[in-house]
Amino acid sequence: MTAESTIEAYYDTLRTGDPLPPFFDLDESTVKFGIGERLVGEEIEEGLREQTRTTREWTVESHALRVTERDDTAWFSDQVRMAWIDDEDERHDHETRWSGTLVRRGPDEAEGIDADWRFVGMHVSVPGEA
Repeated sequence: MTAESTIEAYYDTLRTGDPLPPFFDLDESTVKFGIGERLVGEEIEEGLREQTRTTREWTVESHALRVTERDDTAWFSDQVRMAWIDDEDERHDHETRWSGTLVRRGPDEAEGIDADWRFVGMHVSVPGEA
């Protein structure tokens, strides 16, 4: 799997509501910024589980994905329209900017994962008003 296909698989997994933590290296130095939160290390796992539990009907539309791979490191940027319904039936719809870093990790027999790309940094933001 390439870094680009990993990012696309993450988007697909977000749409389907399947578990997202396996896409992250949950090391203490890993950070994930979302529209309204900053999660570090193992907080990422709980934050993603809560997000999956409290949201549904995700739309994720990638418009400008750019990915560069160098050896065991990759970085990306994208413009993504994302929308969802929260557990209070409120619809959220945002044009967002994504960027991040991935590293290639070796096999994890305990999780049944072959060598794969994992996020070690992710930043999702909404452009501010000019």
